[in-house]
Amino acid sequence: MARTREFDTEAAVSRAMELFWACGYEATSVRDLTQHLGIGQGSLYAAFGDKDGLYRAALEHYRTTLAAAALRDLAEGADARSAVRALLVERIRIAVGQDGQGCLAVNAACERLPEDPSIRRIVRDMQDASRDALAEVLRVAAERGEIEARHDPDTLAAFLVTFLNGLLVSSKITPNRRDLEPLVEVALGALG
Repeated sequence: MARTREFDTEAAVSRAMELFWACGYEATSVRDLTQHLGIGQGSLYAAFGDKDGLYRAALEHYRTTLAAAALRDLAEGADARSAVRALLVERIRIAVGQDGQGCLAVNAACERLPEDPSIRRIVRDMQDASRDALAEVLRVAAERGEIEARHDPDTLAAFLVTFLNGLLVSSKITPNRRDLEPLVEVALGALG
């Protein structure tokens, strides 16, 4: 008879996300995970298959919680320029505020790509969702006359996602908000 799982997998994924975010995939061992999660190695393998499975689950958790919250905040923002500024500044705050941990998705891309196609899909899905949300905000803003319609909203949104990725990588090198936040104003210049 199979044993029933004796731990909360959602809580375990959330805690694993924190550990992977703090240490990275390579520097996090299965032993680190079992100790941090307070579960046995057999339970980890039974629930997630292996370390890779738990890492993918952690990235999915990041996507559905923190990344999704940022997109909701963007959609609920007042005017487009303020909403985009708030999104970018908040991402900087998070990236430099946790001992320079950066963004889990960008960290995953830098550490696991191009070798891991499953991580590529997860990170690409997050970026596509960000691009699509930004494009919709920019499309509506152009229709309202809040921003100039000199650029295609999809292209402008792709630029902002690319800028954000670069900014988040830069936050690993220079984890200082005062140095990074003025760059947001330069990027906002693309809105016209």
